[in-house]
Amino acid sequence: MARKIEPDCRQCRREGRKLFLKGERCTTKKCAMERRPVVPGQHGASRKKVTEYGLQLREKQKAKRMYGILEKQFRKYYEEAVRMKGVTGDNMLSLIERRLDNVVYRMGIGASRAECRQIVNHGQICVNGKTVSIASYIVKAGDVISIKENKRELQMFKDLKGMRLVTPKWVEFDPETLTGKVLSNPQREDIDSDIKEQLIVEFYSR
Repeated sequence: MARKIEPDCRQCRREGRKLFLKGERCTTKKCAMERRPVVPGQHGASRKKVTEYGLQLREKQKAKRMYGILEKQFRKYYEEAVRMKGVTGDNMLSLIERRLDNVVYRMGIGASRAECRQIVNHGQICVNGKTVSIASYIVKAGDVISIKENKRELQMFKDLKGMRLVTPKWVEFDPETLTGKVLSNPQREDIDSDIKEQLIVEFYSR
């Protein structure tokens, strides 16, 4: 299975903003964007003129890295969004947000998308009572997401109990029962990601 091997902090520096790939570390002074907020490489601090193509490419790369998706799969989301009714950019973001690893992250079960992807891959998440170990599985409105019964005694899940989790309005999660629900499909206004999706659409539609 293909996977990303580039250091997380290097990805944030390349995009010039925090992508919150390391969870809580990104909110501390240890974050690379706090210590050295320049593009990695010998000429990272030099100023360069960015073309229109460059802006589109960087926006696409930023979104891919934020969600931890490789190019082939990311393009498939765009192609599927084109076939759907409505605004292509909004459809694409909605599809990506509905990935199981992202939904687990939005519910607050893990500190980062990478951690949530690992939780899913290890078979610790159930959708409507059935174990799903595919991080790219697309959930739909009404789906019930829960921690697998025989995994609930793991310390990381015990620590969730009693916590006040902040979730977007399209999902809910009860840390006491370790069960959540997808209330609706996310709309663009429900997605707080700082992504200019129109630039990504322009990049792929060249």
